[in-house]
Amino acid sequence: MNDALTLHELAVPLTLDELAVPLRALRLLAADFGHLPAPCAHVSTIYPNQLKLSFHDGLTDFETWRDALGIAPDAVDCREQGGGQTRALSLTTDYAGAELRLVAYGDVLAPATAAGRDVR
Repeated sequence: MNDALTLHELAVPLTLDELAVPLRALRLLAADFGHLPAPCAHVSTIYPNQLKLSFHDGLTDFETWRDALGIAPDAVDCREQGGGQTRALSLTTDYAGAELRLVAYGDVLAPATAAGRDVR
């Protein structure tokens, strides 16, 4: 799903109405899942059909949302960045006609140690 606009299309400014699909999805998510942890919400004129919800304080809130939306764990892309210090989770799904993208960033846990020794 890549609905990025071409350079020619970017030269013509979008109207707010042209962002109605992801904004409607956000409104529905707020109504249906208002009890869940608040994400950073992002709507962009570059990806006018996408709603991005991001979590920057760990992975738990991402998993809460994934579970609430009924998305299987194997739909999640897991990567490490920052020299292996940060774990990044992401998934993309359709929701209310919008491309819903969830992303989360959290610290990679240190390996378990026993009696001060690395037990990898």
